[in-house]
Parts: sequence; structure tokens; C-alpha cells
Amino acid sequence: MTENSQAQPAANPELPTQYAPAEVEGKLYERWVERGYFEADEKSGKPPYTIVIPPPNVTGSLHLGHAFEHTIIDALTRRKRMQGHETLWQPGMDHAGIATQNVVERELAKEGKSRHDLGREAFVERVWQWKEESGGQISGQMRRLGDGVAWSRERFTMDDGLSAAVQTIFKRLFDDGLIYRAERIINWCPRCLTAISDIEVEYQDDDGELVSIKYGDGDETLVVATTRAETMLGDTAVAVHPDDERYAHLVGKRIKLPLTDRTIPVVADTHVDPEFGTGAVKVTPAHDPNDFEIGRRHDLPNITVMDERAVITVPGPFQGLDRFEARSTIVAALRADGRIVAEKRPYVHSVGHCSRCKTTVEPRLSLQWWVKVAPLAKEAGDAVRDGRVTIHPKEMEPRYFGWVDNLNDWCISRQLWWGHRIPVWHGPDGETVCVGPNEEPPTGEGWHQDTDVLDTWFSSGLWPFSTLGWPEQTPSLEKFYPNSVLVTGYDILFFWVARMMMFGLYAMDGTPPFHTIALHGMVRDQFGKKMSKSYGNAVNPLDWMDTYGSDAVRFTLARGANPGVDVPIGEDWVQGSRNFANKIWNATRFAMMNGATVEGPLPDASRMSATDRWILSRLNETVAQVDALYEDYQFAKLSDALFHFAWDEVFDWYVELSKTTFFAGGEQAKVSGRVLGEVLDVTLRLLHPIVPFVTETLWTTLTGKESVVVADWPADSGFRDQAAEREIEHLQQVVTEVRRFRADQGLQSGQKVPGRLDLSATPLAAHEAAIRQVLRLQAAGEDFHATATLPVAGATVELDLSGTIDVEAERKRLTKDRDAAEKEKQQAVAKLGNEAFLAKAPDNVVDKIRGRLSKAEADIERITAQLAALPES
Repeated sequence: MTENSQAQPAANPELPTQYAPAEVEGKLYERWVERGYFEADEKSGKPPYTIVIPPPNVTGSLHLGHAFEHTIIDALTRRKRMQGHETLWQPGMDHAGIATQNVVERELAKEGKSRHDLGREAFVERVWQWKEESGGQISGQMRRLGDGVAWSRERFTMDDGLSAAVQTIFKRLFDDGLIYRAERIINWCPRCLTAISDIEVEYQDDDGELVSIKYGDGDETLVVATTRAETMLGDTAVAVHPDDERYAHLVGKRIKLPLTDRTIPVVADTHVDPEFGTGAVKVTPAHDPNDFEIGRRHDLPNITVMDERAVITVPGPFQGLDRFEARSTIVAALRADGRIVAEKRPYVHSVGHCSRCKTTVEPRLSLQWWVKVAPLAKEAGDAVRDGRVTIHPKEMEPRYFGWVDNLNDWCISRQLWWGHRIPVWHGPDGETVCVGPNEEPPTGEGWHQDTDVLDTWFSSGLWPFSTLGWPEQTPSLEKFYPNSVLVTGYDILFFWVARMMMFGLYAMDGTPPFHTIALHGMVRDQFGKKMSKSYGNAVNPLDWMDTYGSDAVRFTLARGANPGVDVPIGEDWVQGSRNFANKIWNATRFAMMNGATVEGPLPDASRMSATDRWILSRLNETVAQVDALYEDYQFAKLSDALFHFAWDEVFDWYVELSKTTFFAGGEQAKVSGRVLGEVLDVTLRLLHPIVPFVTETLWTTLTGKESVVVADWPADSGFRDQAAEREIEHLQQVVTEVRRFRADQGLQSGQKVPGRLDLSATPLAAHEAAIRQVLRLQAAGEDFHATATLPVAGATVELDLSGTIDVEAERKRLTKDRDAAEKEKQQAVAKLGNEAFLAKAPDNVVDKIRGRLSKAEADIERITAQLAALPES
């Protein structure tokens, strides 16, 4: 906390009576950008603080998950900027291969065309055109939210510089033997006609069928069960467990495969669970990942039975049928042949669907490009184990190790036209040449570039350093790598974080891409349910921003941000945050109208009242608490601490207790006005990273300074006054108890009543005027008649409630409440006195009854006191 020795009087202390977010947010943001507050200078001597944006898809728009994540990142970077760091929040977007290609293909379909009508080169040009005209609407929405990103550094994963980075690392990996081409089982989308990553597969329970089929004849018979009968055309074995005695006589023999003229072997493999089903499984190596591994172990042939559109290709009666048509047709043929042993329909089971087009995904043997991840993944695991990288919260570490310690090789090729083209040329005699960004590809008859493009995660895995100019050794790379922290959801811990760790450590000579991985949860509705359009509970954050303002949305999200935990959110919570913004506005406006100032240094503590010293002590304690919580990424707790300090302690207590001082004027009013100005100055700076717009407007008006964005972050001055804190806590006890009594008597909060105070046995004599102010107590005149006497925390408060309440009605109400409490007490005492009950009842039930007894006794004591305090009727 500074003394603001250079602060000037507010240039314009007048504020509108109401805060209107829509009238100020857009203008403020553009002013921040124009003044270059969010830009980062690699030449400065300030310590760097770097965060990359998890690049949103170029096809995307701002959803609550983005708003949540961006609020956290923006708060971190705004605070570090105020602390004097050269802060870079790196913006940019992902080219989103499949999603973007699908968007443009749908546009073409409206014209009656397909991408094949255009050809590859013209189609890619059409996608670039769409990107320039329609892509990236999320950038404008980020401005609405207040994202303090360095817009001049905005990158796109298919920029020339990032394309060079992709080619460079591909060639290095290829030359080091870490990229290879091979046939493996992949997730295939028959609609998008490409391999897709695991994260692009959405699983849901579908109604299917489970059919049990008899393979072989006579004594050489086995029964297998399947939900995908059409794949039996590609079976090349039946597998049983080596220790399963039921089938020991069949292992090594060949049995007849139904509906075909083939026989297939019975093999023994430990993958088979003898306790599941019949203990025998069909093996289709070309259409199932587990079967593929069994096939490799037993040298089985791979028979592909479907083409890229999931149409049966096996010669015979089923050729040309779609996979689902073939399924029912094959089952009917098996039934007619007496091969169906059992059928279960419907059979609910988990089925993978393409996240883009919702088509059922088909496991398929395909020739693809792969990254050999074992050595890369080991380095990624070691970086966390040896402390170079910290995962927060620590409870997420096992999840991370569970991924990186068990990674399979990564399929990086996609059968698309939009994306980073595989930088490999194939020759007429089977030659393969990988070409770097500054190398000329081979030419001549028969040479052609690989037609596949790279998985989007390949280029986004380079994001922390490719955005800084790598592979060139740029000043930005030297200044801002490694990143300070990565903020992202735990759901992409494997898909994005692990890839960045592997590539960063590989490309940057063992230096990890970030020091800390701060993981957050998913935004859910107020009932904890996943938000989804299909559920009807999805929320457009822009609608809430329009209604309540961006600050309200940000504060609501921050208050729910516990590390690694999902965030429930409802509109009523956003309304509450809007009320908080209004409270800040109204209280600051009132304070400025009544003498709050930042002019000059703080007065010496000897000139301050106990109330002044109390709020400054609490202010410094809050600064220290908020700093500690920021360092631990505890956004929910720090937001809650700021909320209660600002609303409860500053506005509800300090401002109310100081009103009599301000109204009286004089020297003490000047002292308290300066203290209040200091408290508002620091509180607004503490709140700014989370609620930037309202705090900017209020702080610049209060201080007359340029912008809170570039103001100093508050520091704990070390000032503490425990005596003043105890004194005000004592005052709060008196006020709280009397307020509770007033409420119990049905008095309105603003209703004034005659009262007499005796504070002689307390240290609160100097606060009598303030206590009367907050309790709405009038002076006791000649006709004062004490109808209620309250002994509270050493003080005595007498009230004259004559004419303010219906005494008889109040007595009846309280008597009824006391009777109910007496009955509750009797029931609890009876149960706790029953030995048989105590012997059988669980501990938590007994504890609950004891709690009911304690509450009933407290209620009886409270109500009895209220009855005694009532005036005689």
C-alpha cells in the first residue's frame, strides 16, 4: 500500500447516479488497446510473465468455458502487469482442420458443389477466403470480455512463421527416427473421410444389438458374441484364454467361419477374459484395436471389409451394402443358417461418434503417419517428477502421469485438404524424402508430395514457442520462453498439455514450455450438469454480458474457480455479481461526495480514530491474503475475500460508521476522508484484475490518474492495529445483537426508534454517535419509556418500542415459537435418553439429534429473552 504522495485531486468527482456497463465497457477497452497497455516489449528490463491463450478454433465463438478460462488468465496477467512485470498474454487461433473444412464444405453444398469439384488448390484458397471474411469472430467477443491480450502479436496456426515451425520439427523428428509411417488401427469418420483423434470422439450410450454366433461345427464349435456382426467377414481367428480348459482341445485347430468359404484358427491369448461371456472372442484385426494387437502377436492376416465410407467391399452377397444395412442382413443370413444362438435387442452400449458430424466412428486399419512417443513422453514425465514443472492442483499429477507413462504412438496424419501438408515427397520407386522449410523438394517424373495433412494438435503442440518466432532465435523467444504458467482445463491435460510438454522439451533442449500448469474444471449449470445445446442448458455468455455487464460475468466465474474443480453457474449468481458492481459504484460515489480523497500522504495513526485504524489494519490483512491466494491460484477464495471485505467491511461497516464524522465536518472528517480515499484506492486496485471496467471508471475518477491498468499493485504496508480491530469487533457485536432484536420485533431496517445507550463498561464511548447512526436510534426524550432492555457485550441498550409494534400479536407469535422449540427439545431428550436407541443408531444420526437439542435450547433461551423484553400490553 502506497501513500499516493503524487496523487492529484479527482479531476471530475461527479459520477452518474447509476452504473451502465454498456455505455462504458467498449470505449474503455478500445482506449486500453490504443494506449498499448497490453503490448509486451522484449527489450524492457522488467521480469517477464508469459501466458499463451489456449488457441480457440477459428470457427468458434465465445462460450462460457472460454469466458471462464479467459477471466482467470486475464486476472493473472493484469495483476502481474501492475506488479511491474513485462507481461505477455499471447493471443491467436487454431486452424481447426476438420471443423473448418466441414464449414466450407457445407457452404459449397449450398451451391451444389463438393471440394472435389474445385480441386485441392482451389478448395484451400476458398478456405483461406472464408477465414479472412468470416473466421475469428471470437476475437471481437474476447474484447467484450475485456481480455488484455497483445493484439499486435496475434498468431494463426497456419501463419507462414508457424508453418515453418511445423516443418522444422517434423523434419527433426523424422531424421531422429521419431516419425514413421505404418498401418495401425485408427478412429475413422466415414462422413469426414479422415482419421480423427481420441478427443474428437464423443461416446454415448446407443441402442444396439448383441448377437451370439456359433462358429465351427460338431465338437469343434465355439460361440462368440458381437455388437458389430458385419465385421465377422474380416475375422481371421477366434481367441480363448490359454488356461481355459473348455477350449484347450481346440487351440491350434481351424474352424469354419460362417457365411464364408474360409476357415480360421483358434488361438490362445491372455487378453481374453475367460469369465466374460463364453470366454471366446472373434478376432478382426483390421477393425478393432484390441484385435489388431492379438493379430500382431499371432501373425494373423488383416482383412479390411469396408471402404472409407463404411461400405462392405468383400465380394459376395453383402458387397456394396452400408455397414448398418450389412449388419441386419448378415444377422438374418446367420439366423437362416441356424448360427444365431442368442439375440439381445435393444442392447445399450457405449459407441463413439465424430464430434464434428456425429457419425458413428469406425475403427479401421489404415496407413498413417505416427510419432514414436516413448522417449518424448518419458521426458515429459521426468520434467514434472524432478520439479521443473509444477502441476496445480497437485492432486492432478497422477492423472498426468497416468497419461504420459502409458502413451501409445500418436497418429498425426489426417485425410483432409485444410491443414499443414505432410512435408514428405514420395518417389517413383518407393523413395521417401522429408523436406525442411528452407529445402527444395525433389522433382522429376513420379515424385509427389504426401496427400495427408497433420493433426491440428501437432501444430498447437508448438504454440508456446512457435508464436515467439521459433525456429529463429528471436528476442521474443529469448525474453518470453519458457511461459510462466499454462492455464487450461483438466479435460485436455493429455491432448494438448502433454503434447506441448513433449515438443517443448524436445525442441528447446530440455527446457519445458512452462513453469506451472494450472488446471481448472469445467463450467456446468447450477445443478452441476454439463452444459449442452442438446440438454437445453447451454448459455451464451454474450447474452449475460448484454444484460448484466462483463464485470458481473467475470466475477461470477472467478468466484466459482476452485483449482481443478468443476464450476456450477446460474443466472441468479450473475445477478448477484451485478449487484456487487452496483454496490461498488454507489458506495464509491457516496464516499467521493462526502470527502473521500487520495490527495496527500496518509495522516499519522495518532490522528486517526479507532475506526480508521481498524479499516486500514483490515485492508493490509486483505492485501496479504489476496496475494497469497493468487500465488496458489485460489480464485474462488480470493474473490470471496475481496467481496466480503469490500461489501461488508468497507461499505457496510466503515462507510456507515464514518457517516457521523463526515456529517460533522472538521479536522476528523478530513482525516477519515483521506483514510477512506486510501481504502477505496487500494480496494479498487485489488478488484481490478477480476472486474476491470467498473474499477477503471471509479479509480480514474477518484485519483485523476491515467489508468488502473498500469497502476501499481497494492503492497502490504505492514500496518496492523490489533487493539483497534478488537474494539471494532466489540462494536460489531453490540450492533449485530441489537439489529437481530429489531428484526425479531418486526422493525424495518431504516425505522427509527428512541433508544438509550450505556457504554460505560465498554471501550466504545467514543463510538456512541456512530452506533446510534447505524442502529437508527433517536435520542431519548422526556417521554422515553424503556419497553426493552438489552444487555449486549457489556453494553446496555434500552429501547422504547411503544407504538411501533403490536405487542400482543408479537407475544403470541413468540410464545408459539417457544412452544415449538420446547416440543423439539423434549423429543430430542427422549431419544437421547433411550439406551436401546443409542445402541442401534449410527453415530451420525445421534450427532444430528444432539445438534437439534442444542439448537432447541438456544432458541428457547433467545425467545424467552425476547418475551421478557416486550413492553407490558
